[in-house]
Amino acid sequence: MTYPKKIDMHAHHFPLLTKEEGAALDRDNGLWLRVDAGGDTGQIMTGDKPFRPVYKVLWDAQARLAEMDEQGVDIQISCATPIMFRYSDAARAAADWAERMNDHALQFANANPARLKVLAQVPLQDLDLACAEASRAKAKGHVGVQIGNHLGDLDMDSAHLVDFLVHCANEGIPVLVHPWDMMGGPNRMKKWMLPWLVAMPAETQLSILSLILSGAFERIPKSLKLCFAHGGGAFAFLLGRVDNAWKHRDIVRQDCPNPPSSYVDRFSVDSAVFDPGSLNLLTKIMGVDHVMLGSDYPFPLGEPRIGSLIAGADFLSPQDKARMLAGNAADFFGL
Repeated sequence: MTYPKKIDMHAHHFPLLTKEEGAALDRDNGLWLRVDAGGDTGQIMTGDKPFRPVYKVLWDAQARLAEMDEQGVDIQISCATPIMFRYSDAARAAADWAERMNDHALQFANANPARLKVLAQVPLQDLDLACAEASRAKAKGHVGVQIGNHLGDLDMDSAHLVDFLVHCANEGIPVLVHPWDMMGGPNRMKKWMLPWLVAMPAETQLSILSLILSGAFERIPKSLKLCFAHGGGAFAFLLGRVDNAWKHRDIVRQDCPNPPSSYVDRFSVDSAVFDPGSLNLLTKIMGVDHVMLGSDYPFPLGEPRIGSLIAGADFLSPQDKARMLAGNAADFFGL
């Protein structure tokens, strides 16, 4: 099989929402996009408060395609900026919002459907509504769904979230798990972007280990295509510690019938780790078939030259690089 040379499976978008459309869901904290004079830059807004400065590739598909050409990216799979999840809203309102945002995403991808692919968001707070929207979105053309790594106090091992993953497995819907609503509370990690540098990867490894140690993977069909963002956080580095604990502490292995390291073939991760040594460890732990190119484009903490870390890795064979740059994602998402 011939694959594209480069598929970036972790990128983000935000639609060109007016203040009025955002306010339809939440009058005081509705999400919208304020575009600056000239149209090249703007702010994601929550009500009247700026949330994040952005530039036009986040909403302008033609600008996105031009940068993909410049970066040598053949296909990019884009998902909602996580602030769009709206998991704390009333379920029915969140379902209506998710449907509208998913339709916006398809409009974005329709600029070049062969090169722009999108993941759906779902109203995860209601299992039936979430499953229905995931299936609707698949039928409409989304190549998978993106979910947050927890739902309030419910971690990934909760019956609610496991049941959603089972639905996706049965329906053949790939799932990207993205950290959000990071741990730490309002009084910790206030400076130096520490929530993004510490809490965001911690949320990801917490999600992976909650699925492993709870025995949830024993209840989820092996057909599920599941990927965790940001290289799985520090999961690869921590796995030796977790295996050691499983061997020596009954409380760690009470719900997990097999060593934690035996479950690494049940999920994939992206390559957004930014360091050759980290990528080397990641591929040794996960195997090259379970690591996919993901840039976190177009945000500043993403990979500036998409795919350069994999392409420059002297410990990877040409065949391994081809798998990680495109082949794994093509198989994972059925492209």
